[in-house]
Amino acid sequence: MKEFTVAGIQIAYNADNKSKLIKKAVEYLKKAKGEYNASLAVFPESITTGFNPGMKPEEFYKELDSIPGRDTEQIQEAARELDLCVLWPIYEKGPEGIIYNSAALFNGDGNLAANYRKTHPFPTERLEGGGWTTPGNETTVCQLPFAKVGIIICYDGDFPELSRILALDGAEVILRPSALMRSFEIWELTNKARAYDNHVYMVSVNALGKDRGGSLCFGHSMIVSPVAQTLALARCSEEIIYASLSPDPIKHISYGSDAIQKFDHIEDRNVGVYGTILREGRSAFEPAERIPYKK
Repeated sequence: MKEFTVAGIQIAYNADNKSKLIKKAVEYLKKAKGEYNASLAVFPESITTGFNPGMKPEEFYKELDSIPGRDTEQIQEAARELDLCVLWPIYEKGPEGIIYNSAALFNGDGNLAANYRKTHPFPTERLEGGGWTTPGNETTVCQLPFAKVGIIICYDGDFPELSRILALDGAEVILRPSALMRSFEIWELTNKARAYDNHVYMVSVNALGKDRGGSLCFGHSMIVSPVAQTLALARCSEEIIYASLSPDPIKHISYGSDAIQKFDHIEDRNVGVYGTILREGRSAFEPAERIPYKK
């Protein structure tokens, strides 16, 4: 990994005027490059439509396009003009009515470097929960010119196993575009835990404002270091957060300390005791309602 600057672009939904939203996104990309010299910019989950579409899946499907497609063209052009890698999370039109919650990663040439499809849609987002999304079934780690990045989306960050796979596959930075509507404490905890668990940077960019379904997101995007230090934190407003990521972040146990680190959570795993982890299960406690997961 090389030292580089990453920017989280936290802008509000505008599902009723997608073209205006995309135009605004391009202007923010220009700012991220021009003012902060960012090499990578990350947007929130489902940025062009909002998280909850507020309509039947078959109606929503007609509104969407493939990746690459008309909802990515201007972003790809901006990435190419600015020589800027961009994570652009949108709903993707799949075959025969299938809708994926996706995050398209474009490189500095404007070409598609990776397209991750959310593997853990939120229960009410899944079709069997009355939602609209079909889960993906592949993990994504992509080598960019300056770092190896993995991608997860929002609720994915609640599952330690997923981020651990990305770390095992060499991810140095995990990007987590989100539309998280639970508490700030849960948002902060899961971001810091995934960073510290796996000795990775977390770039977690949360949605802002209300979508067409009435869902309200609180922003507070954050960039977290591999020792769980908050390097950048947004407010509940439209803005860019940014940080320079060091290629040598775990020599010391904590920030502001000279105490050296002598452990590696990836190497130090006692994998022999994990033999039964890959099995179905459920919490010992009962939620208010269970939504079956068709896998």
